[in-house]
Amino acid sequence: MDDTLAELEDIIGGASANGGNILIPAFAVGRTQEILFRLGELYHRGKLREHLVYLDSPMAIAATEIYQRHLDAFNRSDRRALKADRPGSFESYLPVLRYSHSPEDSMALNRVRSGAIIIAGSGMCTGGRIRHHLRHNLSHSNTDVIIVGFQARGTPGRALVDGTRTYRYGQEEIAVRATIHTLGGFSAHAGQSQLLQWVEGLKSRDTRIFLVHGEDEAKAALAHELEARGRNVAVPRAGTHIEI
Repeated sequence: MDDTLAELEDIIGGASANGGNILIPAFAVGRTQEILFRLGELYHRGKLREHLVYLDSPMAIAATEIYQRHLDAFNRSDRRALKADRPGSFESYLPVLRYSHSPEDSMALNRVRSGAIIIAGSGMCTGGRIRHHLRHNLSHSNTDVIIVGFQARGTPGRALVDGTRTYRYGQEEIAVRATIHTLGGFSAHAGQSQLLQWVEGLKSRDTRIFLVHGEDEAKAALAHELEARGRNVAVPRAGTHIEI
């Protein structure tokens, strides 16, 4: 995470020099709160004083408020950080944080041309408010887009990661002049080694394992490793019916 945080700091520093906005597509539960916490770390190191952070997702705002009501579930050091000024508040930990509750709040961000870090869903840019922020910012060369999670094939987020030069919004074709960054350290998906370790915790060697999520190549590779460890594994195709 230290390397990821250093890379995030570099991106924000570059955006400050360019004078543009930063867009972060993020899922509402878990990923968004992790990003807010890490941005808070940068703020307290004096690295975020030239930006305002806008959380533009009603679901993410509601999820963040739930996190704030259950700080007892955090580890001790994180609880201490979040209670620095007043109990249970991301806004006190990250004073430059602003919530965009209404559609009008969200649309008002389209008039902000610099100094904004906008966090909005959906995480793969398939819907949600991030779509119109991409529409209004991708054509500007001083915009930075930070991809913080896995992007499935066929999604707009994956197209941006793969270097597409156009972004489709409805019937519009928008030129992509923004800089696209990928920060893998924020991914919430377990890697192959972690999944294999988890399976080793299953007591019965006869437990049948179905791999139903992920890209075909990754599922095939994981199935091969599981079979090599004597596990009963299947990779069903779409439409397959299985009785359990």
